[in-house]
Amino acid sequence: MTLRAAKFALTAGLALYYTLVALNNLTDYESNYQFVRHVLMMDETFAGNHLMWRAIQSPAVHTAFYLSIIAWECVTTALLWTGAVQMVRHLRRSAAEFHAAKKWALAGLTLGATIWLVAFLSVGGEWFAMWQSKTWNGQDAAFRMFCVTGIVLLGVAQRDEEAQP
Repeated sequence: MTLRAAKFALTAGLALYYTLVALNNLTDYESNYQFVRHVLMMDETFAGNHLMWRAIQSPAVHTAFYLSIIAWECVTTALLWTGAVQMVRHLRRSAAEFHAAKKWALAGLTLGATIWLVAFLSVGGEWFAMWQSKTWNGQDAAFRMFCVTGIVLLGVAQRDEEAQP
């Protein structure tokens, strides 16, 4: 039962985190919009960078990128909260029922890990050379959140034993 409760608690903790991330991006839109804008424009990468052909100067594209990130965060949040609720509702049920109840959490955790891996580490970090910027480099935070989310995903994905009375 303790491991089941831990899976629920970690899922709920990440649901809270993603809720705050999405809320911050919606209520302080401009701060992180500027982050996305500068990464896409590659305006603070190394001088003489031969990757500058990748830079995107269009404000419409910057907005589309940022809105897609916010939407991704909102879907992740909804999946994680749904998963946490389903897990707590099935906490004392059979191992098979509890495992089946984790599907929403597993989807949310996968989506959550994927945003950091794809949007931030791969696209932002490598394609737009975010790692070259001293100001607009989110690689450390992205790596941290990919690891945190991935570790919780691995833990939640493990099969469960029958609950003890």
